[in-house]
Order: sequence, then C-alpha cells, then structure tokens
Amino acid sequence: MSDDTKSITLRLPADLLSRVDAQAARHRRSRNAELLWLLDQHVADAADHTTRDAADD
Repeated sequence: MSDDTKSITLRLPADLLSRVDAQAARHRRSRNAELLWLLDQHVADAADHTTRDAADD
C-alpha cells in the first residue's frame, strides 16, 4: 500500500455488498476498485451539483 492510501473498515448491508460485487464482476473490477470508482463518481457529481447550485444564486 502506498503512503497516500489509507485503510478503513466499512460495514455494509449484505444486499448492498452483493449488488456491489455483481457490478464489480460486470465491470471486471475487484470489489475495492468498484467501491473506489463508485465513490469517486459520486463525489465528483456532488461537487458538480454544488458548483451549479452556487452559480444559480
């Protein structure tokens, strides 16, 4: 693990984890890579919405 990577413990409901695993398999990614991709997409989308909302004011 590189110095800029942190490790966390994450508790997820079993059904959510199953959906993440299925999506990871479809995308040919590991569970970890899929979670990172999903989080990155969500954070980027949230930042876009925040920027747009601020511009509307």
